[in-house]
Amino acid sequence: MSRFPAADPVPAARASLSPADFAAAVRVWVFDLDNTLYPPTSPIFDQIDRRMTAYIARFLKMEPADAFAVQKSYYRKYGTSLAGLMAEHGMEPEPFLSYVHDIDHSVIVPDPALAAAIRRLPGRAIVYTNGSAAHAEAVLARLGLAGVFEGVFDIQAAGYVPKPQGASYDRLIAAFGFDPAQAALIEDSLKNLPPAAARGMKTVWLSNVRSTAGTDLHDPADCDAEIEDLAAWLDAVLAACGKG
Repeated sequence: MSRFPAADPVPAARASLSPADFAAAVRVWVFDLDNTLYPPTSPIFDQIDRRMTAYIARFLKMEPADAFAVQKSYYRKYGTSLAGLMAEHGMEPEPFLSYVHDIDHSVIVPDPALAAAIRRLPGRAIVYTNGSAAHAEAVLARLGLAGVFEGVFDIQAAGYVPKPQGASYDRLIAAFGFDPAQAALIEDSLKNLPPAAARGMKTVWLSNVRSTAGTDLHDPADCDAEIEDLAAWLDAVLAACGKG
């Protein structure tokens, strides 16, 4: 049996929810990290992408162009390139994660408006990433969000089972012990939202230039809210909570 089961079926289309609906129902705010807490214009994921290609080329002893094709093929099939390399080549995850996240985090611009909004949210805030905890902590420090989140649930905590595999979400929920009906997942990758919705979580799609990669897999109607500016949307939620 594969270590990486198929993703959950896509749930039926959901009615759009307002910031007030989220303010009333949500007490656990689960945030994706890359291209969600910082904008896709930040030259962060491009660095990671290049280092993934270089690592795969060296590990599989192939040309960079062929390694890039493998990288993207495994991402589409398994949810992450790492998951594919583990499943099909028995690769150890930690050296890969250490290498691909050895990047220049100083290019991230602090976001005091976003930090202020997340600090004021009612309830708990968690980071949920297919990357490493070390990378997440470095990003949060640059954004001015160090110490703001209750915790980071990274790929190691998920047993190296990535979003959008259902088992990853189950492990997140168990690790933090929350009721999915009181939680929301905010993600730039649309394909990662249906498994959260299937477990009763509210879902928010942060639409951006990179996130359109998921639109060939799932319709935007699969999420409860589609937004373009995370800080502005959180401010609207806070206003509905009487914290505006």
